[in-house]
Amino acid sequence: MKDRREHSSQDDRQPGAVEAWLHRTIIDQLEGALEPGDLAAVPDKPALAAHAHRILARRNLLLTESELEDLVRTVVDRIDGLGPLQPLLDDPSITEIMVNDPDHVFIERDGVLVHTDVHLADDQHLLHIIDRIVGPIGRRIDEASPLVDARLPDGSRVNAIIPPLAVGGPALTIRKFGGDPFTLERLVSLGTVSQQMARFLDRCVRQRLSVIISGGTGSGKTTTLNALSLCIPAGERLISIEDSAELQLRHSHWISLESRPPNLEGEGEVSIRRLVRNALRMRPDRIIVGEVRGEEAFDMLQAMNTGHRGSLTTLHANSPSDALTRLESMVLMAGFEIPVSAIRRMIGGAVDLIVQQDRRADGRRVLTSITRLRKRTPESLELVPLFRFDPKQGVHQDLMGGLG
Repeated sequence: MKDRREHSSQDDRQPGAVEAWLHRTIIDQLEGALEPGDLAAVPDKPALAAHAHRILARRNLLLTESELEDLVRTVVDRIDGLGPLQPLLDDPSITEIMVNDPDHVFIERDGVLVHTDVHLADDQHLLHIIDRIVGPIGRRIDEASPLVDARLPDGSRVNAIIPPLAVGGPALTIRKFGGDPFTLERLVSLGTVSQQMARFLDRCVRQRLSVIISGGTGSGKTTTLNALSLCIPAGERLISIEDSAELQLRHSHWISLESRPPNLEGEGEVSIRRLVRNALRMRPDRIIVGEVRGEEAFDMLQAMNTGHRGSLTTLHANSPSDALTRLESMVLMAGFEIPVSAIRRMIGGAVDLIVQQDRRADGRRVLTSITRLRKRTPESLELVPLFRFDPKQGVHQDLMGGLG
């Protein structure tokens, strides 16, 4: 060991310099062995790590064993993983990773956005990471196709956008896929719902009431949707439909469907609406749509009105009344000339409850209200609040006098 140190160069005393050299050496060897763009053929992490150790063994280094291991892990993550982002992806406490540019990497932890000290080398480094994500699944991102949605092997959802759409340079957002799905009991422990609300919602789902979960972006709608779905009794046939499959239902009689965007030639798209229509031919007891945002709302309401009670979905809206207005607008997007009065009759016959969810300033997700939808007349609807969250006291209130 003494002789090795005596023959070490000044660069060998700098882990950063050795990292750059090791990374370049392995990349050069890979580029000589692989076909251009064949990212899927890159050796896995254990093989890369073993190769890195063999390369380092032939060079005299003045580094501790710990520094060597950190060096190998960093280089392997940069080649096979997501580089400096890999530790963030491996951290179970982080729910979202947002890369605005190489020097501004944010995370969400416990509902709070935090600016990290993670830095990427430059825009090309970020583009390399994006290619590492989309290449193995047969997708590409370039000036002709500067926007892509993808999914990591663990189910985490990825959105990448590059110039000319992203004026300041490439940007990357990763919404991490949770391990165990949230249950109502866990949402109670987090303060998202009260014990009374959880019991009420569990009973409503079991009794096949149709529920819409409304809220803003990042308010936790999908988490609550998953928790409610776990209340569905075993033995019922469930069909879930999502843009990006996130639900974890743990039902033996469950089929998960995922929409498909068009290919580079603009062909091959399979929309949520088409999947909802197809689901009706699959003999479902309940249909669960991850989010309605357009014309598929018409088909979803039709399904709820024709024997598929107890179906569940989410939509973006800031209040229960806004949710109703959005539903009416989305049904009109289906292209049918339907009077508003008929749309309201359709909604009134299909939807039983609107669950409103919000994210508070401290990052906590809270169900701010549970509202019953009641027909006042055949053509008008009434919103009857059953539970609500008092922001001043920070508690949920049961407006039914304990009947929930």
